[in-house]
Amino acid sequence: MADPQTTLAAAVSRAMVAALGPEVIGADPVIRVAGKPEFGDYQANFAMPLAKRLGRPARDIAHAVVDQLDLGGVCSTVEVAGPGFVNLTLDDGWLATETGLLLADDRLGVPADPVPERVVVDYSAPNVAKEMHVGHLRSSIIGDALCRVLSWLGHPVIRQNHVGDWGTPFGMLIEHLLDLGEEMAAQELSVGDLTAFYQQGRVKFDADPDFAARARQRVVLLQAGDADSLRLWHLLVEESERYFNRVYERLGMLLTDDDLAGESFYNDRLASVAAELETAGLAVVDDGALCVFPPGFPGRDGQPLPLIIRKSDGGYGYAATDLAALRHRTVELGGRRIVYVVGAPQAQHLAMVFAVGRMAGWLGDDGARAEHVAFGSVLAPDGRMLRTRSGESPKLIELLDESVERAGAAVRAKNPDLPTEVQDDVARVVGIGSVKYADLSTDRIRDYVFDWDRMLSFDGNTAVYLLYAYVRVRSIFRRGGAAPVGPSDVGAVLLSAPEERALALVLLRFDLVVHQVADTLEPHRLSNYLFDLAQAYTTFFEACPVLRAETPELRRSRLVLCELTARTLAQGLGLLGIDTVEQM
Repeated sequence: MADPQTTLAAAVSRAMVAALGPEVIGADPVIRVAGKPEFGDYQANFAMPLAKRLGRPARDIAHAVVDQLDLGGVCSTVEVAGPGFVNLTLDDGWLATETGLLLADDRLGVPADPVPERVVVDYSAPNVAKEMHVGHLRSSIIGDALCRVLSWLGHPVIRQNHVGDWGTPFGMLIEHLLDLGEEMAAQELSVGDLTAFYQQGRVKFDADPDFAARARQRVVLLQAGDADSLRLWHLLVEESERYFNRVYERLGMLLTDDDLAGESFYNDRLASVAAELETAGLAVVDDGALCVFPPGFPGRDGQPLPLIIRKSDGGYGYAATDLAALRHRTVELGGRRIVYVVGAPQAQHLAMVFAVGRMAGWLGDDGARAEHVAFGSVLAPDGRMLRTRSGESPKLIELLDESVERAGAAVRAKNPDLPTEVQDDVARVVGIGSVKYADLSTDRIRDYVFDWDRMLSFDGNTAVYLLYAYVRVRSIFRRGGAAPVGPSDVGAVLLSAPEERALALVLLRFDLVVHQVADTLEPHRLSNYLFDLAQAYTTFFEACPVLRAETPELRRSRLVLCELTARTLAQGLGLLGIDTVEQM
């Protein structure tokens, strides 16, 4: 069993070296899925990039490589076209055999990476005593999908939820808690209105000098380890954690309490980070503050920008915490690939942190690397930032509840005969899945529009369309009374119609796409693949009768294609953190 693109790339690479010599070793054969049927199934576009380098016409290079190309049994035709493209059409027998072999593989032809590496993924990162809002949506969803993909490929993944649970605001919050009384405060926090609790404290801090003075003194006590201050701080943190867990459960996310590594976790590491950087000669005192000036980051005045490790008043800022986290993740956790799922506005800050990490030796020399998985904003249909009527970011839990409610109305309207408990489960899967898929089907660096009508549509690139494709497959097996399809049917695939062939081609791309997501950290590649698969299946379903196929052999073959489609859709959606349903 082999991914066609990988098989073709290996064969073309060998032929390139045989025809052109060792100087092209390592050159990209540039294998792409052909854009049109007349160009074959795949196209190799290596000739034009090599033409200038070798001083030969691209078409001559293409012919020379094709003369050395051995694809017997894999391709039925290989031809040079245009200025030097090589069109490759797979042999129907090879394609049918490779498709059938997927049945015998629980992983659908996607092997684990042969050299796994420990990956640390920083994502979600809400703030204690504040409710999660739509701004936390993208980090949470993208990070969760990446953890699922990397784990499935065999990489040990360490999830890190870098919650904001330390610093100046907690003096304010603790004093507000004391003013309310612990019992009253605990009751108010337990109902989940964390934002109101925070805002009340903020109003008092801004309006009442005595309260502000008490809050500042409380910060000093907290940071000094005062037992009563720490006990009250823990109360705030624990109530917030219970709230976070409710949101994560609603979203079906992997994060648990074991993954929490908030700002407070690094508090006792800050002084040692500062000392290490200062001893190494990387950090210097500038205007009373301890700073590192990584090269390549000039300010508006052309002078180097500082990364402030310790402020002039002796306190540590978030840059010190981020550096402590980076050192912990590489040195203590042994992470080789450190992934930060953080909004695009933090690009420069993280780039400076990574630069200091390389200067300190935490990154680079032994292969450890850090990557910023940047993402854009969630917009309203009018193109502005998504806000409530009061101008605030929508609370995430309310957004999810509304999605489930809207999905439930659509499900009941489309299939009123489903039992109530089934309708409720489908509403949950569709509602939450639609929110996730709308995000994950967008190139993460781009902003996207949060549009209920589009997200919950049965048409287009939506979770509903994919889920409905899955349901259509499963309904065939429920209606048909056919024996289950299994490994004994690996040789049953017949590709007698172009729609069958097109579906088989998409099924065999799953391996390549999943590994591309792991390499690029771009989940939209998997979303778009699943949409291609659902479209190919829909075309096949409409053109090729399954239960009423002309012969028993053709019926069995088409059932195999249906089974593989369902398994691939379910696995792919699962990697995105989206459940499936059997009816809708």
